Amino acid sequence: MRDICPVNEALEKNAANHVALSPLSFIKRAAAVYPHRTALIYNDTQYSWQQTYSRCCRLASALKHLGIERGDTVAVMLPNVPAMYEAHFGVPMLGAVLNAINIRLDPEAVAYILDHSRSRVLLVDPEYADVVERALAQLEGPVPRVVNVPDPSQGEQRFIGDLEYEALLAEHAELDDWQLPADEWDAIALGYTSGTTGKPKGVVTHHRGAYLNAVSNVLSWTLPRDVVYLWTLPMFHCNGWCFPWTLAAIGGTSVCLRRVDPQVILGLIRQHRVSHYCGAPIVHAMIADAAEAARQPIEHKVSGLIAGAPPPASVLERMESIGFELTHVYGLTETYGPATVCAKQDGWDQRPLEDRVRLNGRQGVTYPLQESIAVLDSTTLEPVPADGETIGEIMFRGNIVMKGYLHNETATSEAFAGGWFHSGDLAVVDPDGYIKIRDRLKDVIISGGENISSLEVEEVIQRHDAVELAAVVAMADDQWGEVPAAFVQLRPGRELSEDALISFCKANISRFKAPKRVMFGPLPTSSTGKIQKFLLRQKLANEVR
Repeated sequence: MRDICPVNEALEKNAANHVALSPLSFIKRAAAVYPHRTALIYNDTQYSWQQTYSRCCRLASALKHLGIERGDTVAVMLPNVPAMYEAHFGVPMLGAVLNAINIRLDPEAVAYILDHSRSRVLLVDPEYADVVERALAQLEGPVPRVVNVPDPSQGEQRFIGDLEYEALLAEHAELDDWQLPADEWDAIALGYTSGTTGKPKGVVTHHRGAYLNAVSNVLSWTLPRDVVYLWTLPMFHCNGWCFPWTLAAIGGTSVCLRRVDPQVILGLIRQHRVSHYCGAPIVHAMIADAAEAARQPIEHKVSGLIAGAPPPASVLERMESIGFELTHVYGLTETYGPATVCAKQDGWDQRPLEDRVRLNGRQGVTYPLQESIAVLDSTTLEPVPADGETIGEIMFRGNIVMKGYLHNETATSEAFAGGWFHSGDLAVVDPDGYIKIRDRLKDVIISGGENISSLEVEEVIQRHDAVELAAVVAMADDQWGEVPAAFVQLRPGRELSEDALISFCKANISRFKAPKRVMFGPLPTSSTGKIQKFLLRQKLANEVR
């Protein structure tokens, strides 16, 4: 009889060989290794890593004084200012959970989130005081303590109550006895989905996943230690795709940005030699338009991550002309932000523009530290063939997937059915193994029994050089059941007729997929740049009535 191999026996975890993974480790190291390197820049204010670490420890001390303990929720309603960055460390230092609220939400949505999350403290920028006051008045449960975070650059500001952020930090010594979580599965953050089809769901993420995706960002983008990162992406969106923790991991520099303004962005890129930034397609398009108008070239290389719809050829071409290199990523709130990347292969940069747009516009391959991504049949969970045609649902498995939805066991079970996280996005797998999204399950247009991908039609529309943004939704039709209708936002100063755009589509796509109606005008977008199709459907329905 074979002896049992003893290698895995009798060897236990202990303090010397096992420490919980947490991104809190990153800022402690950054402060020790790069104490005088600049960590945060905002207007005329700069903090070193030593100062930033001290401020985070003081924030933790102040929150402890306010009664915050392990497992409590601390909400923040802040733009991309230093306090927002500091909250990503100061809150979890106590074992508490950070709930970063979308700053564009209405009072009813804010009230729901505060109630549902049972937030005990709320850090708020005075710009949102009116919304927060109205939200607090609607709460069914306990009212959180409000800490005002004023911004000297914004002039006169109105407070809620008498607690003020800088005063609290000044009153409290650093919390020097904070500990890494005993269990890396402990929650670190709570983020709410958009809630366009019902109440928003609270996505609970853990220290382990935040640690791993922060490192995944470094590996995927080959980030250097001297990175200068501009905060065009809201930190409330999937915790800034984990980049607050990523920047601490490499001791990089964050340039804070209160709101997206392409002229300000270009100025900051030149002033601070910004090397990296993230954003939705519209953000990149705005930067490209502003750069063209300014006619002042950027003298250094700038890298951008783009998520959402694939970049139109016109945007990719214009960004290349001003020295910007874009990389397409894809993910969800439930996967801590980016979970796939369109990893560039040797020789792609030598291909014609049309080929580069096609290759770089895909959702790509698994993020470095995500275990697996697959395109599976939604019912059988069998993989679809890599033929670029067979459609399945994108599913994830690994450490960079949420714990689940807060107070919602049904939705959690449905999301994890069959041992995979179901994204709700439909895609194909190309022969080279790269995935390409075709649509959301809810956005497929069924016309005369044929499935039409709204994303496929949008991509064709965005090939027109007069188009800045496009969204396609289903429109009721007596003959076909549903047909595509397009909402189009043109580039500044450009003109285009409905007939001309429909003809363009028919020349570049199957005629039955071309939109039957086109409406021009600004498109409603979320604070993260996503087009809000539910509002377009409502507008279309109202016009039909």
